[in-house]
Amino acid sequence: MSLPRTLGELRQSPFSEQRLRSRRVKDELRDNLITKLRETGSVFPGIVGYDDTVVPQIVNAILSRHNFILLGLRGQAKSRILRALTGLLDPQIPYIAGCEIHDNPYVPICRRCRDEIAKHGDQTQIAYLQPDDRYVEKLATPDVTIADLIGDIDPIKAARGGHELSSELTVHYGLLPRANRGIFAINELPDLAGKIQVGLFNIMQEGDVQIKGYPVRLPLDVAMVFSANPEDYTARGKIITPLKDRIGSEVRTHYPATVEEGIAITAQEAWTQRDGYKLHLPKYVQEVIERVAFVAREDKKIDKRSGVSQRLPISATENVISNAERRAIRHAEKTVVPRISDIYAALPAITGKLELEYEGEMKGADHVSRELIRAAIAKTFDDYFSGVDMRQIVQWFDLGGEIKVTESAGAKEVLDSVKGIQGLMEKISALDVSAKDTMESQVSAAEFVLEGLYAHKRIGRTEERVFTAGEKQIKKPERTYEREEPFRNRRPYN
Repeated sequence: MSLPRTLGELRQSPFSEQRLRSRRVKDELRDNLITKLRETGSVFPGIVGYDDTVVPQIVNAILSRHNFILLGLRGQAKSRILRALTGLLDPQIPYIAGCEIHDNPYVPICRRCRDEIAKHGDQTQIAYLQPDDRYVEKLATPDVTIADLIGDIDPIKAARGGHELSSELTVHYGLLPRANRGIFAINELPDLAGKIQVGLFNIMQEGDVQIKGYPVRLPLDVAMVFSANPEDYTARGKIITPLKDRIGSEVRTHYPATVEEGIAITAQEAWTQRDGYKLHLPKYVQEVIERVAFVAREDKKIDKRSGVSQRLPISATENVISNAERRAIRHAEKTVVPRISDIYAALPAITGKLELEYEGEMKGADHVSRELIRAAIAKTFDDYFSGVDMRQIVQWFDLGGEIKVTESAGAKEVLDSVKGIQGLMEKISALDVSAKDTMESQVSAAEFVLEGLYAHKRIGRTEERVFTAGEKQIKKPERTYEREEPFRNRRPYN
């Protein structure tokens, strides 16, 4: 079915005048959301870990026809959720062709469109908006002006058209009017200067904007949404109280509650499908990478007000795969299988995402990151080998055994070495790896066992990645004190 292209054709189409006159954007979002809820489908596909917390609150806000704000630390999918709102918009809506603010053909609010309809009547040309065209996003920065958001008088347009400056035809519309009949999102709202935040009052409460003090009233139809970090962290600015009062709902986001949720997010976002080489990313490697972020969020050396973004495990995973890919290319291996040593090689993807407290700054980001990786390895190792007897492997090192396992060494070279460690290859069955698996998988599993023992300080490892016997904890003898001689035997003071 072809879409109507003139106002006359539109009047005879399913885009009825009554429906388009009365149905505003928030009604449209609400209606389409109700339809999705009835179909029991996912409201926000691709958003993991918010099904029982954040999503129900957003659903309530939309059903209430509220403007709302997402509050949360960095890397909590705030912008992604806001952009996903376009999935609740109609497939297409008609507007008067050429209109900068996408005027409703039945209820035009700008002078140009009213003049156009008066001149051409039913022959007025109609165009259509797709859902993505109806989403306008602005990153708040201190230099944003009212003209950027609302608009300004354009003297050049007035001179070329021979209009008075007070004429509506001289207006250069800002982002907000251009979002008419759509969704307008402002990211990092506290960074918007206070006097600019005041300019949002009218549009949020009365639904109109005024430009340059001229009596130009535009009753816009806009759903407004915002995102921000908690105010105690964004000390650069704050959301002024009257604006907060006008925001209908405040929704708090959070980091993944479980390692499994984190792995699902990382698997969804990370670039893992590489060309040329087959990739096998072991589950325990994924768990270690994810736990680095979880451990960091609890570490006293990391600034909790800043948070640890979910981008950390995503970037680290990509770097880990790239390091394993580089090794596979050099040694002509058929399968790319990351190892624990690749996580240490991915430090550049970790250190830049940590905001350190004073104690952490003293130790340095590199040292702190290595500690986090070691702690993550220890926790993951316990999940697989809790209660497993590792004394045979430890004893091999205690008797003088040493082995060097570098992240750049090929699988065959390392496998020939680790097979000599008594009892090691029998333990990798707990990782669902056996002698039937590829050499790359066996080496990765064996190295994980060694790294786990090192993380628990049962064996040692040098900076050159030579695994050795662990440092023996030698108990120092308690200091004893001889009973003092009687006072008369002491040397007198001079």
